[in-house]
Amino acid sequence: MCLHTPACPTAQSADAEAARVVAGHPDQGWSLLCNGVFVFEDTGELLPDGQIIPPHRPLAAVAV
Repeated sequence: MCLHTPACPTAQSADAEAARVVAGHPDQGWSLLCNGVFVFEDTGELLPDGQIIPPHRPLAAVAV
């Protein structure tokens, strides 16, 4: 699928989000990566096989 050199990580890789954006729609809150993964502004993902990765935002620091 990916024609980049070096090739982008696959959708199943731990670093799948490092793939290049091939269609970005920040106005709608999503981008399509060249490995077929849709990433959303809330950090959720939709993999090519239909699997959903829930948002994984870092938790805010708690003031003590």
